[in-house]
Amino acid sequence: MKNKIKPTKHEVFFPEDRILVSKTNTEGIITYCNDSFIEISGYRESELLGQPHKLVRHPDMPRVIFSLLWETLKSKREFNAYIKNMAKNGDYYWVFANITPSYSSNNEIQGYYSVRRKPEPDKLNYIQNLYLELFEIEQQSTAKNAIAESRYKLDSVLNGREMGYDEFVLSI
Repeated sequence: MKNKIKPTKHEVFFPEDRILVSKTNTEGIITYCNDSFIEISGYRESELLGQPHKLVRHPDMPRVIFSLLWETLKSKREFNAYIKNMAKNGDYYWVFANITPSYSSNNEIQGYYSVRRKPEPDKLNYIQNLYLELFEIEQQSTAKNAIAESRYKLDSVLNGREMGYDEFVLSI
């Protein structure tokens, strides 16, 4: 299912006590979603289950963040990030996501579990500016080099702070 919905400029907010939860298989296909995720995304449960989680990905998100996400998860580590998602009607909402691998009894990754909370507004300003810069780098680069060039910029920000991405996201 390709998301052909046009983004709006309208932001959706959700209460701090709401937690958006989803589970996916190893390919990122949604296998579970809680009522809060269903409500905020604007999709019915039947429209979410069996679909790639990127269904709710906002097109303004820099692809390098998702490249880093998959790199981290496949190395059996949890991943934290600020993510701009898009609801079914094109409205957007920001989340602070914690994504962790789920394991089988053989200690093999069998899927991923994501818990998303409302981000702190004062932290979003910095992230929005950084993501805009990364997104613009990707838009101006050739398709082949887009993620590598935005990763270079992200790494320069992280190196300047002498920390990795996880530490950076938790520190701002």
